[in-house]
Amino acid sequence: MTHSDYRYHQPFPKIGIRPTIDGRRKGVRESLEEQTMRMATSVAELISSELRYADGSPVECVVAETCIGGVAEAASAAALFSRSNVGVTITVTPCWCYGTETMDMSPSIPTAIWGFNGTERPGAVYLAAVLSAHAQKGIPAFGIYGEDVQDGGDTTIPDDVRDKLLRFSRAGLAAATMKGQAYLSIGSVSMGIAGSIVNDSFFQEYLGMRNEYVDMSELTRRIEEEIYDPEEYERALAWVKDYCSEGTDNNPEHLQSDRKRKDDEWETVVKMTQIVRDLMAGNPKLASLGYDEEAMGHHAIVSGFQGQRQWTDHAPNGDFLESILNSTFDWNGKRAPYLVATENDSLNGVSMLFGSLLTHTAQIFADVRTYWSPDSVKRVTGHQLEGHGAAGILHLINSGSAALDGTGEQTRDGKPVLKPYWEITDEEVQSCLKATSWRPASVEYFRGGGYSADFLTKGGMPVTMTRLNLVKGLGPVLQIAQGYTVDLPEHVHDTLDQRTDPTWPSTWFAPILTGSGAFTSVYEVMNQWGANHGSISYGHIGADLITLASMLRIPVNMHNVPETEVFRPRAWGLFGTSEPESADYRACHVFGPLYR
Repeated sequence: MTHSDYRYHQPFPKIGIRPTIDGRRKGVRESLEEQTMRMATSVAELISSELRYADGSPVECVVAETCIGGVAEAASAAALFSRSNVGVTITVTPCWCYGTETMDMSPSIPTAIWGFNGTERPGAVYLAAVLSAHAQKGIPAFGIYGEDVQDGGDTTIPDDVRDKLLRFSRAGLAAATMKGQAYLSIGSVSMGIAGSIVNDSFFQEYLGMRNEYVDMSELTRRIEEEIYDPEEYERALAWVKDYCSEGTDNNPEHLQSDRKRKDDEWETVVKMTQIVRDLMAGNPKLASLGYDEEAMGHHAIVSGFQGQRQWTDHAPNGDFLESILNSTFDWNGKRAPYLVATENDSLNGVSMLFGSLLTHTAQIFADVRTYWSPDSVKRVTGHQLEGHGAAGILHLINSGSAALDGTGEQTRDGKPVLKPYWEITDEEVQSCLKATSWRPASVEYFRGGGYSADFLTKGGMPVTMTRLNLVKGLGPVLQIAQGYTVDLPEHVHDTLDQRTDPTWPSTWFAPILTGSGAFTSVYEVMNQWGANHGSISYGHIGADLITLASMLRIPVNMHNVPETEVFRPRAWGLFGTSEPESADYRACHVFGPLYR
């Protein structure tokens, strides 16, 4: 049995397509049946051809068995969707329909309506009427209306409609996939970091998730009692010896461990990696060893490992387990990342989860460590920043827990990228491994030893940095900064890197500046960032994040996404159109958490 066989043993949520129609018979409905159902099937075909689940399989759609002309048919579609594990719905229509009789009344399922822009029938009139009903009933819906008029017999989906259908679907599936899953807290609060004070009400009410907790001593128990797959352990250790290059020990000579201690630490961190994965997803192999309860796992889609300091003062740190699990490959081959938040920072874990569900790529967990102004770089190195980094750069660096995909050694059209695991070649896996050295941990930080990944992210990649924060009296807020990774000359990187901890992975990041708000300068982005951590996703996915946040009723307090790409429920405009950020806050407050 492979890891994917038991990891994805429960079905993924599907998208339900609802073709609504004018219910009047004796000529009206009959003339619209074919066109309406064709709209529904074309949307289903678009989604299934463009979007995938975390295991790489195409997203599945369920089309209602009949067009929906009234409440009886709406109820029949709802029953079908309930049986079919539908977690997102899209209503389509080319014509007038009876709004409150045909609308989707599910309050916690994201829903959108595409009203066909054609002059033969008033699809736009229905769209406006049913969106009004959604707002009045407190069930916000996304409205999709093409800019250009189409002919009545046109079966194509215009580009602007296509973009919104896919953006809504990506975000809706992310919300539906989280629902019912767990955040596994391994340990408790790390060094007073507020994000590791796991707020169960937030997870339950905003994400529809539950919280699971184990003490870090569970790792000690499983190591000492050998509650892990011994055959996999031998295979994993051999893989590590072959492909994980041990780097230079940066500790003072009198603090360096001998070879035997270092070998023992390698064995321990490999076991820790297996155990944390098994805690998250379970492992049927454990049942065959007599550990039926442990074999079940905690149904965790994301976890966090406290580590510092109660664990790391005594045992090897969690950097290896976090880097390997967060990557898209290990000794078993290529697979989707197992998301693990450093220092049990659950809020950055959620930020990683958002990015992972929207892109199916690995996420880079990092400290937002230092703002380097052009003048500071010039003073220290003599180098004048240019290109994307001309206005300044942020040094994103943390204690070795970033995914190895973050090296940028995967390519598409000759450019560095991060890919979903099913697109990654064996050669790219090897390139990521070769670009990473495993440096003995700095014992000033980690008295128990361990190994930290050390690599430098290639420049030129479009990326998005995200952070979820909690504010007392307000609730969750999301920050988004789109930008690019930056290449520095080798001597410049080395000079700047030596001023912090050179045993850790580095990403140089330049946010895109807009000239307003938090994006007037790179300094201001750093100054307004809400916490010490951030999650970095490949691609400019800020628009998808905004759509997802609006579904979950999480306001966005800063972003540099062009306004033309922002897509929220139509009711947000009823809270004001001249200041969208303020309207977002008011709408999220009034409608409240999705699962409250």
